[in-house]
This record gives sequence, structure tokens and C-alpha cells, in this order.
Amino acid sequence: MEFLRTDETLDDLQLKGIHVIQKKHAFRFGVDAVLLANFVKVRKNAKVVDLCTGTGIIPFILAGKTTASNIIGVEIQEEFVDMANRSIEYNNLEDKIKFINGDLKDIELIKGIDKVDIVTVNPPYKLQNSGLISLNDKDAIARHEICCTLEDVIIACRILLKDNGRMYMVHRPDRLADILCTMRKHRIEPKRIRMVHPSVNKAPNIVLVEGQRDGGAFLKWDPPLYVHVEDGGYTEEIKNMYNSDRK
Repeated sequence: MEFLRTDETLDDLQLKGIHVIQKKHAFRFGVDAVLLANFVKVRKNAKVVDLCTGTGIIPFILAGKTTASNIIGVEIQEEFVDMANRSIEYNNLEDKIKFINGDLKDIELIKGIDKVDIVTVNPPYKLQNSGLISLNDKDAIARHEICCTLEDVIIACRILLKDNGRMYMVHRPDRLADILCTMRKHRIEPKRIRMVHPSVNKAPNIVLVEGQRDGGAFLKWDPPLYVHVEDGGYTEEIKNMYNSDRK
């Protein structure tokens, strides 16, 4: 099989030989996805759904790092799903990962997926009305609430999760009040938060949130995570996330 198109790259995750296909000059996964995949707590044989999966980076990291038995990625952009499916074949992970090209607002589609232990999501961060955007811009769809809102995402999580199942989300700290209020509205109780800072003495620019379907009211704050040291390099914690094979 010809895995790569002319405008694509095959990138090594440095994780059990797993590679992912991405566009050379379009939306590519960033540190957010890596942070989220490492924030998730996965029990043995857990079933996972990753919403807004893009080219599938979170399912591939979870496949390499955890003992999840089944991981499904849901993505609205057909081109991304095509790349993700070719990555499955390249890595021989057909028995563990599956991708669905669909809209998370399609309630019948979401209800048609078996209930799972964990839902992960790296949703569009920017509000729909923030700036001029093109509906045909694939990067914009990944970053702006064009195809789905925060509430759409949390409703889908609620439907997908088993009783007491866990939701894990990466987002921006300025949306934290919206996130927590919307989670409680749909009976997903916030359980754990971790702030991510670019470096020491800089304000957080990423937040990681864990919630539990119908969970009791108890919220834990994890220690802050720093991405860079003073000289600009990655901190040891971030290096360990990216270089799993060296452990």
C-alpha cells in the first residue's frame, strides 16, 4: 500500500515504533494533544473514545502507552480520517484503533457507539465569533467553534460515558469557568484540574480537566506543569512525555 501522499509526512512518535501521517503545511498536532494523552488515567482493558481526533494522535499515543483494549476516534473532516486510517494500517493497529468520520453533534451517531470508560477531547478552543474565518479552512475548523461548541462536546461525552466513566479535556484557562459550568449542567462532575505554564513565572496557557459522569462533588488540583526551562528547552517531565522509549 502507498501510505503517503506528496503533501504528507510520516512522523515518529518515539513510542513503540508508532508513526503518524500528517500534512506538511496544514494542521499538525501540538503539545496540547501530548499533554492530554499523558493526563489520562487508563485502566487495563478500558474502552476509549477520542472526540475531535484529527489525524488520531491521541489514540495512537494511548495505544502505545496504555493497556486500553479498544480506542475509537471521531472526526468530522474526512481528509483527516483518511490519514488516520492509513496510519492504522502502517502501524498494524487494526485490532486496537478505529476511526469514524462523523459529526459529534449527530446524536444518533454518538448513541450508536458502545458506552465507554473514557472520553478524551482536544476541542476547538476559540469562540465561533472570534475573528474572520473561512468555513473551508481546515485549520480554522480545528481551532474555532465552527462545527461544534463546548456544550456540543460535553453533551457527546455525557452520552458516550458509562456510569462513573471519565472525561478528559485540554483547553484554554480563559474558558475554565465555561468548561466547569457546562460540565455540571450535563452532570459530569469536575474531579481534577492541572494548569500548564509555558515556563516558570509565566501565566498558564493550557488547562487539563478530568470529569466523572454522575460523580460526587470533590475537586483536586494537580501541581502545575511547566513546559520549558529558563534556557528554552523542555522540562524533564515534558521530555519524558515525548521520549517514552527512553524509559
